[in-house]
Amino acid sequence: MKLLVVEDEVALAEALSEILKRNKYAVDTVYDGEDGLDYALTGIYDCIILDVMLPKRDGFEVVQELRRQKMSTPVLLLTARSDTEDKIHGLDCGADDYLTKPFVSGELLARVRSLTRRRGEVVTDAFTFGDISLNKSTFSLSRGNDVVKLSLKEYQILEMLMVNPRQLIPKERFIEKIWGYESDVEYNNVEVYISFLRKKLTAVGSTVTIKTARGIGYFLEEKK
Repeated sequence: MKLLVVEDEVALAEALSEILKRNKYAVDTVYDGEDGLDYALTGIYDCIILDVMLPKRDGFEVVQELRRQKMSTPVLLLTARSDTEDKIHGLDCGADDYLTKPFVSGELLARVRSLTRRRGEVVTDAFTFGDISLNKSTFSLSRGNDVVKLSLKEYQILEMLMVNPRQLIPKERFIEKIWGYESDVEYNNVEVYISFLRKKLTAVGSTVTIKTARGIGYFLEEKK
């Protein structure tokens, strides 16, 4: 999953980014409200962690503009202010949840999991497709008793494919979601990791294959 952190305290922003990355999220970080809004409007994020007190545009303005433009991305507001009126105002502006500083990382992660949970979805530690399972806790791909470890990028790419089974995902989407909106990563980086994943699918003896739509992207298919 891809998250956006909008926080003007650079040390805190970097700490949040590191915590989230260690928990298998891809993260972009910006430091003012205008950049936060520009990034958020791309629509590539699964959740936005948004500080209230920001330069250029405050968090209330950012979330109001997102909702005005019909962006439904979940927003978690962060603030040092614990006044009930501020919380009510933030939620009325369109935020989905509110967390007061200081907070422990466990609560932040729990709130992010709650906000990114699909409606009606049963939350588990694994994705499945065909005869394979992708474990979110161990970064492992398995088929029956055969298990291989995945790198972070391999995991993130396969997660995108398994969350959208049989759906063609363009190469641009992988780059935006995994490497970042302004990344200078090229298509061959994606191709390299796809090659690694194909070898690991073969290693566990899976009937699942990653198919190529030439010049466009990739999708999962199960051999009959």
